[in-house]
Amino acid sequence: MNTMQHMRRGAVASIPMIIGGIPFGLLFGSLASSYGLSPWFAVAMSAFVFAGSAQFVALGLIALHAPIWVIVSTTFIVNLRHLLYAADLVKFVKHLPMPMRVIMGFGLTDETYAAVRPMYEVGSADENNGHKAYLGSFLSFYIMWNVTTVLGVLSGELIPGMSDWGLEFAMVATFIGIITPYLKHKAFWLCLLSAGVSSIVLSGLPNNLGLLVSAVIGVAMGFVSDSSNKTISKSETSMQEVSK
Repeated sequence: MNTMQHMRRGAVASIPMIIGGIPFGLLFGSLASSYGLSPWFAVAMSAFVFAGSAQFVALGLIALHAPIWVIVSTTFIVNLRHLLYAADLVKFVKHLPMPMRVIMGFGLTDETYAAVRPMYEVGSADENNGHKAYLGSFLSFYIMWNVTTVLGVLSGELIPGMSDWGLEFAMVATFIGIITPYLKHKAFWLCLLSAGVSSIVLSGLPNNLGLLVSAVIGVAMGFVSDSSNKTISKSETSMQEVSK
């Protein structure tokens, strides 16, 4: 396969989540208009930030006139999961030139990770061609996200109240689809449940701080559970070796 064919594979694998992301992008553009922000602000954020859920969080905090440290820290925590994605993918891309890795870092989203990572698992992508499929997925999402942001901005100005249509459920549905395949182990379930419960309990905190704290709690609980399981497994292995 040539480069374009590999990129096409990545784009095709991303189609289901691209469809789910279309209402998401429309909603972001319309919300910027409803919050009284410049249309160019939303367009520039999608073009240069390209962070999906973090853009929604930042937009809401900006509309609330939250302090800059709250905006930065909250979006930082929300995006911490990308460090895990990057750490998982680095073994496949560490041999690539730095400019290529920078581009891939910019294009790392939940959807692209979910679309491309399984390709490595099943053997349809490897160190030689996986980054090409990744670029196909990234570019298809990038184009969709920016086009729908512009359409959302225009629709928000022409159709008042569009932000009340419930399009935000597309974000929820997309993330449910992304995380469901990974709910096979105790650590993932504990992370999901602890973050979900704490987000409800802490929903009354100002400036959406409940989201920040819940994300930290979820990651911490998942890490502790995973570490405990690994320790138990090592202990059992050691005991079996001793018994032999």
